Amino acid sequence: MKFENPWKQNPWFESVAVAHERARKRLPQPVYGALVAGSERGQSIAENEAAFAELGLAPHVVGQQPERSQATTVFGQQIGLPVIISPTGVQAVHPDGEVAVARAAAARGTIMGLSNFASKSVEDVTATGATTFFQMYWTGDRDTMIQRMQRAHAAGAAGLIATLDWSFSMGRDWGSPEIPERMDFKAMVRLAPKVVTKAGWLGQFGRQYLKTGKLPDLTAPNLAPPGGEPPAAAPGGETPAKPSWGPAPTFFGAYYEWMTTPPPSWEDVAWMREIWQQISGTPFVLKGVCRVDDALRAVDAGVAGISVSNHGGNNLDGTPAAIRMVRPIAQAVGDQIDVVMDGGVRRGSDVVKALALGAKAVLIGRAYLWGLAANGQAGVENVLDILSGGIDSALRGLALSSTTELRPQHLLIPDGFDRALGAPEPALTSR
Repeated sequence: MKFENPWKQNPWFESVAVAHERARKRLPQPVYGALVAGSERGQSIAENEAAFAELGLAPHVVGQQPERSQATTVFGQQIGLPVIISPTGVQAVHPDGEVAVARAAAARGTIMGLSNFASKSVEDVTATGATTFFQMYWTGDRDTMIQRMQRAHAAGAAGLIATLDWSFSMGRDWGSPEIPERMDFKAMVRLAPKVVTKAGWLGQFGRQYLKTGKLPDLTAPNLAPPGGEPPAAAPGGETPAKPSWGPAPTFFGAYYEWMTTPPPSWEDVAWMREIWQQISGTPFVLKGVCRVDDALRAVDAGVAGISVSNHGGNNLDGTPAAIRMVRPIAQAVGDQIDVVMDGGVRRGSDVVKALALGAKAVLIGRAYLWGLAANGQAGVENVLDILSGGIDSALRGLALSSTTELRPQHLLIPDGFDRALGAPEPALTSR
C-alpha cells in the first residue's frame, strides 16, 4: 500500500495551535527557533498568551443575533474583520514570504503590515492589491528615512507604522538560532545537517531556485539605497518607470545601521509624522506603546493611532502582557486616536476580549507566520478564517450583532487585571 501524507491530502487546519505544530515539524530548527523565541527568559512572550485565559466571557442564553458583522474602520481603512497583519522581518518560512501574506490579507479584506526588514520589496507587496501599511524603524539619518518614506508612498502604501521599541535582545536562556549573513555555498554546507531532514521546506526553496536561479537570501530590499535616477512622472496616466535601487543590505547590515543610529526623541516622532504627512497624507501609526503617559505623548505628537504592544515578547522581557495594558491606554486617549493591540492573539475569542477592552482591532504576527509555514498563502487565509470563526461564535454567544458593540461588561475581568503603566497618580486627599 502506498503511503500518502495526510497533510498533502488535507492541508486545512482547525486551529492556530495545529498550524503551530505543523510549522514546528516542517521548519528547520534555526528557522522555527527564530519564530518562537522571546527575549531573555521568555517571560513576556508567555505572559502575552496566558493573560487572555484570565478573562472570561458573559454569554446570554436567549437573544442571539441571526446576522453578525465583523467589519470595522481603523486608521481610516474599512476592513472585513478586526484582525490586521503585523509587520514582521525576513519571512524565510516560505519562498513567497510577504507576497503570499499580502495576497491572503487582500483575499480576506484586511490590512497588510510590511516591515522594512521584509524579504520582499514594498513594490512587489503593493502589487498584490493588498492595502499595505509600511513599517519603519528609526534607522539611518533623516535623509535616508525620507527616501524610504518616499519610496513607500510611491509604491502605494496606505499608511506608515513607526516601530521604536526594538532591542533585538540576544540574551535568550535557550540560546539564539544561527542566522547566516548570506546564503552562500559555505553557509549552506554548514546548515545542511539542520535542513536536510526537512524535505517539504527544502523542496519549496529548491523549486524556487529552479524557477528563478536565485537562492533565498537574508537581505532587506526595502532598505536598499537609491541606485539610479528616480522614476519620471507618468504622463497621461501611464505607469511610471520602476525606480532603481542599489544592493540590499543583509539583516546584520540593517542591525548595524540601527545600532549606530541615535534613539529618537518625541520631537523626532513628531518630525517623522510631519514628513509622512507631507509626503503621503495617510495615517501615521506608532507601534510598541506600553504606558499611559507615552500614549498621551503620542496624541500630542499627532499620530493617527497606536499599537499597544511589547513587540511580541522580543523586546524588554518582563513587560506586562499587551492585553493588560489595553484598557488603561484606551481610556486615557479616548476617541482622539485609534488604539489596536498585538501580542499573544491565538483565537477569535482573544480578538473579542481585546476589542471589549477598547482596541479597535488586533495585529497578529506568529499566528500567520505559522500558517504561512504550514501551507503558504492558503495557510495564512486559514488562520484568518479561524480567527474570524471564533469572533463570530463569541458574538453569537454574547448576543451581539457587531464587534463594534463589544464593551468591558461583556467580559469577566478579575480584580487587578489591568496594568496602567505611567498613569497619573491620583490626587492625594487630606485626612
